[in-house]
This record gives sequence, C-alpha cells and structure tokens, in this order.
Amino acid sequence: MKKAKIYIPTKTAMQSGRGKQKKWVLEFETKDTKINPLMGWESSTDTLEEVILRFSTQEQAVEYAKKIQFYIKLLNPKKRNLSSNLMLIIFLKIRYVA
Repeated sequence: MKKAKIYIPTKTAMQSGRGKQKKWVLEFETKDTKINPLMGWESSTDTLEEVILRFSTQEQAVEYAKKIQFYIKLLNPKKRNLSSNLMLIIFLKIRYVA
C-alpha cells in the first residue's frame, strides 16, 4: 500500500504572520529512488512524489487519502504556548519602540 503524509506546513524564517498555515497538505511518499550515475542526481519513476495537494480541513485530506486507498501518516501541528506575561512584554516593547 502506498504512503502519504498529512500535515500543516510550518512558517519559514522569512514569514512574520501565520496566515498561510491554515491549509492541510497531503504529500505522497515514494521509496523507489535511484541515483543517476552520470550526474549523481536522485531520480524516481514515480511522479506522485512531485504532487502536493492542499485541503482546507484535516477531514477532507483524510477522506481523500482513504478514497484513493493510501496509508496515511497524520502529523498534528504543535500548539504555540505563550504565557500572558511574555505577550505583555512583547506588546510593551513594540509599543514603546515604535
């Protein structure tokens, strides 16, 4: 059975907001990679490795993976844990610097 993973992508260091972190991503995993002897590149005959599907909810992504009969690995996002004191300090620094 082929494998896929479902997750919410993390933000990069160049992003300040979390607006694009609401979409769930379904990525297919392949194991049959080969190394090209001439260039040393990694290649595969399976084109599903290049396909990335985005869904608005986790349930839609899981339902689609079950419909096409893929084994799924679900990676739940980690919660941000900011204390109220830390948020107050950040707010005051931003307010007095600007």
